Amino acid sequence: MKEEHKPIGFFDSGIGGISVLREAVKLLPKENFIYFGDSKNAPYGVRTVEEVKKLTFNAFDFLISKNVKAIVVACNTATSAAIEDLRKEYDTMPVIGIEPALKPAVEFHRSGRIIIMATPMTLAEKKFSSLMKKYEEDADIQPLPCPGLVELIESGVTEGPIIEDYLKRKLDPYFEEGIAAVVLGCTHYPFIKGSLINVLKQDTPIIDGSLGTSRQLKRELSKFGILSKSNNRRKIEIYNSSDDPEIINLSYKLLERDDTPAG
Repeated sequence: MKEEHKPIGFFDSGIGGISVLREAVKLLPKENFIYFGDSKNAPYGVRTVEEVKKLTFNAFDFLISKNVKAIVVACNTATSAAIEDLRKEYDTMPVIGIEPALKPAVEFHRSGRIIIMATPMTLAEKKFSSLMKKYEEDADIQPLPCPGLVELIESGVTEGPIIEDYLKRKLDPYFEEGIAAVVLGCTHYPFIKGSLINVLKQDTPIIDGSLGTSRQLKRELSKFGILSKSNNRRKIEIYNSSDDPEIINLSYKLLERDDTPAG
């Protein structure tokens, strides 16, 4: 098979990376995709760095066995823990990571704090610390660890009182000072964007890195000369380490869902 005709691999600790896959599917209509979610071992955000690295390399082995031409690490935690090692190991193919979309939030120049919702590991890693330092003189940035939120989303809870109560408890301390923007620093979180809009009750930008990551994927495919030009019917395959068949059904439902955009 010619390199350009091979599929693009996507990986996340669970179903969250579907939010990034959705943007890539829209941006690259001629490409085929293979998605692998590691829901059996989710959430990654509470594991050690070494555990996350091992699980991420295992996921890459699976995707490489499917003959992919590029891999997107559609997981902020795995990107923080493993992206440098991955790029050294797989230096003959595009390996794209994701990070919290802080730059566009800063560029809104709104008063108040920029809240970065993410897993505890993402916020604790050196990669995030470097990102914070880059913009700390330009904005008031507040990291907000959200333990337990990934588990709710993995179980299919993406709206309703349970999610909204969780978000209210997390965000209430910052309403008085004002919230300039909310950055979704985990690929699971775009699926609760509707609930977040209800809780914020104001015209607050909500930003995630899905589109930026998909654009970077397109640039890398072009740089490597492996953009597909095929007019054949596109194929999207989804796999998961969990033996629960409902997780695959949920993945396809989330892929097809049209969430209300914000920010």
